[in-house]
Amino acid sequence: MPKLNPTLKRGLIMLVALELIAVSINLFYAPHGVAAGGATGLAIIVQELLGIPLSATTLAVNAVMLALAWWLLGRGTFRRILAGSILLPVLLALTPQRMIVEDRLLAVMVGSVIFAVGVALNYRIDASSGGTTVPPLIFKKYFNVKPAVGLFAIDFVICLLNIPVAGLEAFILAVFAVGLSSLVMNYVETGLDRKKAVYVMSSQLPALKQALTATGDYGLTIHQVLGGFSGQPQEMLMVVVEQTNFRALIDQIHQLDAAAFILAVEATEVHGGSLN
Repeated sequence: MPKLNPTLKRGLIMLVALELIAVSINLFYAPHGVAAGGATGLAIIVQELLGIPLSATTLAVNAVMLALAWWLLGRGTFRRILAGSILLPVLLALTPQRMIVEDRLLAVMVGSVIFAVGVALNYRIDASSGGTTVPPLIFKKYFNVKPAVGLFAIDFVICLLNIPVAGLEAFILAVFAVGLSSLVMNYVETGLDRKKAVYVMSSQLPALKQALTATGDYGLTIHQVLGGFSGQPQEMLMVVVEQTNFRALIDQIHQLDAAAFILAVEATEVHGGSLN
């Protein structure tokens, strides 16, 4: 089967990602009047107050953000967000807005997951739906504010607007939606097949290496390190282990050396090599 042209493939992924965002807004957030941040959240607030369609407000906000990007961030950022800024309002207009889940909490939960998958797919191809992703970049460039902090502040302000428009419950659900979306996005971006990287320093390192090698269940690497206080060369063992085998590994290390130094970190992506 012939491979898709990379540009066409990227365009198709963007369309799918933006349609997922449109579905999350039109079928889950907007019918319940929950504005969970972003340009679409602001559009939901405007629709609740003035009855203006989501697509119109989103397009207006994105147009302002495009102008700011052109003026303050440069042509590269402008080009990167241009397609998404135009396509999302179009897809919002084409996707019917109706309530398919009556339970408000369930609707927000499902909408958050769908929204997160759409945004994460966009991130994977270095694309964007524009909107409120622009101000954090401006804050970073001119005021050295971290983009994550700037985006959180903007989303929180939009979430606060739920209180006078739709009530305190809508605000709480909006904050919950932002948190759940962030969590799901993190897993979609880095993958669900997570592992642990365990670093071990022990006086029983030779016996430990032999025991772990005999099991055949772990990927092992030896690092030559220097003691921070002693300055003496030492060996440090790095073990990459599946989540399901993590506790068994720790127990095995403690059986051989109860005083072993162990540092475990999340390995969101592992490429190459083998764990067998």
